[in-house]
Amino acid sequence: MSNSAFRRAADNGFVRFLLVGIVNTLIGLTVTFVCLNVLGLHYWLSTLLGNVIGAMNSYLLNKSFTFRSKASVRATLWKFMTVTAVCYVIAYGLASIVAEQLLPQLIPAAGMRVQDNLAALAGSGLNTTMNYFGQKWITFRPQTEIREVSNEK
Repeated sequence: MSNSAFRRAADNGFVRFLLVGIVNTLIGLTVTFVCLNVLGLHYWLSTLLGNVIGAMNSYLLNKSFTFRSKASVRATLWKFMTVTAVCYVIAYGLASIVAEQLLPQLIPAAGMRVQDNLAALAGSGLNTTMNYFGQKWITFRPQTEIREVSNEK
């Protein structure tokens, strides 16, 4: 990769989000899979713990690195937590329903553990995608954009 191509990639918010997302996914899925498979915890508790731990890291890295937001923690943290919670419920709920309905037909011998692991993996991908747009458009939206939109009305 040439220097200018690397600079363009580093300036792309989505590329930075993906890099942070890879780190968060590794952290979150590791916690989730340890909770599911080692500790034997329930799907919802396992994915919640994995996401809470990943979200703490995500907030710090996305605020400073991905979106380079100068907004205060007070102005962004509650939005971040709300977007994260809504995305979590939708993504993991949908993944759980799809795995529950589809997996027995595709792989009849697959047990509940396989179903939960595949749902957690699919939910993670959907959650990451939804979170990018929610955090970009709601949490870390530059103040100048907000002022421009409100002045247009």
